[in-house]
Amino acid sequence: MKKLESTLPNMAIVLTVISVLAGGILAYVNSVTQGPIEAIKKQTLDDGIKAVLNAEDLKVEEPDTLESRDIIYATDKGTAVQASSNGFGGTLKVLVGFDGEGNITGYQVLEHAETPGLGAKAGEWFQATGKGNIIGKNPGEKELTVSKDGGDVDAITASTITSRAFLVAVNNAYKAFKGGATDGNSGATTQAAPAEEAAPADSVAVETTNE
Repeated sequence: MKKLESTLPNMAIVLTVISVLAGGILAYVNSVTQGPIEAIKKQTLDDGIKAVLNAEDLKVEEPDTLESRDIIYATDKGTAVQASSNGFGGTLKVLVGFDGEGNITGYQVLEHAETPGLGAKAGEWFQATGKGNIIGKNPGEKELTVSKDGGDVDAITASTITSRAFLVAVNNAYKAFKGGATDGNSGATTQAAPAEEAAPADSVAVETTNE
């Protein structure tokens, strides 16, 4: 076979052929994997809803997506709500289960960008076996806040900002559950410490760095 000359038109043709072939391969791979990926996502969500509601056998109704992007999953065993807030490293998204009275039956952290080993502990810290246990609490009776802000929830050690953001997300989930407006900010920006405990301005950066 005669070798193509290294001219601009020939190089353009070769690049076009390569691009078309690569695009076709990517499209094929996407079509093959999209179905299984969506199935895995659905199974993960179904398992999450069962976990936060402590129920293996339940029927989930069509989800209701709110303007705040919170999502409500009503079931015959309770309600699961996906809500979020701004954490130390980015968006912190949780799935929270509520019984008919608004008591928290369970939760899962779905997404976070928190510091490994510190803020990342939120997945376990606030469980029934954790130091900051929120299971059984009702945000409608008393909004969940960390003890540093006058609340009764112990913050993750060295991760106050993450803890505040997590509780904001849980409170947002409750508000969505009750049909109210939610707040996307983190607790670090929406909750002020009492005046007598306010830190000097030059110490704010220290807390931010260390959560």
